[in-house]
Amino acid sequence: MREIDAFAEGREGDLSGLLREVNDWTNTLNGKMNDLARERMEGADADGVVRARVSGAGRLLGLTIDSRGLRELDHVQLAEAVKEAIGAAHAAMGDRLTELMADLPGADALAQAGDDPLAPHIARVLRGG
Repeated sequence: MREIDAFAEGREGDLSGLLREVNDWTNTLNGKMNDLARERMEGADADGVVRARVSGAGRLLGLTIDSRGLRELDHVQLAEAVKEAIGAAHAAMGDRLTELMADLPGADALAQAGDDPLAPHIARVLRGG
């Protein structure tokens, strides 16, 4: 990610090279998102009575309720346990997404550059320089 580094540092860079780098990066990102969509993550409530399984795209695929634990829950507690289990599964999906994003080429340079690596270049262009 040479060109994006140049733009992030406020130096002149090769715009067509930058576009190639961004295109490569988005293709890699697209592949990782497709991989994530095929994965399955699970989560459970604190007591382990309810377990939820979601796809990498966040869709609920399954919900399992332990009948022994169900006896001790009223309908409000059961609803909370279901929400907690689904939330835990979504949190697992978010953790996996974070792992995948950390492996992207140039992720460390982007993190060092701040929110927008092109911000200094765009500010300079807007100032007329």
